[in-house]
Amino acid sequence: MKITAIETLRTEEFANVLWVRVHTDAGVIGLGETFYGAGAVEAHIHDILAARLLGRNPLHIEALNKEMVNLPMAQSSTGAEYRAASAIDIALWDAFGKVCQQPVHQMLGGLCFDKLRVYNTCAGYRYVRSNNIRPVSNWSVGKAEGPYEDLDGFMNRADALAESLLEQGIGAMKIWPFDPAAQENQGLHISAAQMKRAIEPFEKIRKAVGDKMEIMVEFHSLWNLPTAKKIAKALEPYAPTWYEDPIRMNSPQALAEYARCTDVPVCASETLGSRWAYKDMLERDATHVVMVDLCWTGGITEGRKIAAMAETYHRPFAPHDCTGPVGFAAAVHTSFSQPNTLIQESVRAFYRGWYNELVTAVPTIRDGHVYPMEGVGLGVELQPAVFKRPDLSVRRSEL
Repeated sequence: MKITAIETLRTEEFANVLWVRVHTDAGVIGLGETFYGAGAVEAHIHDILAARLLGRNPLHIEALNKEMVNLPMAQSSTGAEYRAASAIDIALWDAFGKVCQQPVHQMLGGLCFDKLRVYNTCAGYRYVRSNNIRPVSNWSVGKAEGPYEDLDGFMNRADALAESLLEQGIGAMKIWPFDPAAQENQGLHISAAQMKRAIEPFEKIRKAVGDKMEIMVEFHSLWNLPTAKKIAKALEPYAPTWYEDPIRMNSPQALAEYARCTDVPVCASETLGSRWAYKDMLERDATHVVMVDLCWTGGITEGRKIAAMAETYHRPFAPHDCTGPVGFAAAVHTSFSQPNTLIQESVRAFYRGWYNELVTAVPTIRDGHVYPMEGVGLGVELQPAVFKRPDLSVRRSEL
């Protein structure tokens, strides 16, 4: 088999989602995806990677992954180069499954679980949908498009939101009520009034449903270390499940200091690229839950290596999802294939909302669990309507 063409697709509406289709001379087409800075990623794919991949055997996934991430400018990051490699890698695994007529989770070694717990990241329908991605300004609070405007929910009705999730069997949720204060103060300090306001959702949740709901706390790397430690102590009475990205993920030493200040586990981080960055964090005892975004960190090939390395440190694996639908499918396949997977992130406003505008299938989530995807490869294709969109742009490199 040979790779005969690499095709990228993006739209103006979903400006940060980039799809990659890897065509072969056997007629098999692998589908991949990445997210954020789609134009830069597309340029790297066609200007740099295509010449290195066209004509190669698409089943030599490990070698091709090494080729893509071994460039001088693609070293252990989540920049455009790694996002490009991630999208192509996911497409290669999709093609591999299609050639063998098996789902990707089988190609990765088979199922470790019959079902997996999910938590709901409490975003709304338009969160990350537009080109304007910043923790506060793209919230679109108050612009309800359906029953799952969960970001507005956790900011204003956290008790009712927790009850709604429990009614669907979902016993874990992730929220980020400290972001407005971080934006106001550049992450340098937090006032007593801001602290009280940010803690209100936790008080409401615990008063309404007690300990029936797990609460993950997302900080989006917005705080300096002293303030992050202060917030960690203030939240401990509410028994959070983990603290995610409290500071910038660029100092294992600083994150280790943070981890020592609290009994709450630290989760890090979809912002880390490649296993080398995770190795530094694990060696410092700076992270207790290993989160990976397969669309950013080198694809499924690198993601499963990170999961395996986490297991050697007795750390659980928890793949990220707050981006696009193909990446979500890839994360679910990988989660089921890794024995140390703790829980799978999901966003009900996405998998019950805009994901369905773009792909033919989304993972089945029922009673707080996700189930293995059926079908060969990833089991997901782009909807025919995507190819007819007036805002679609396509670029193609051919052998």
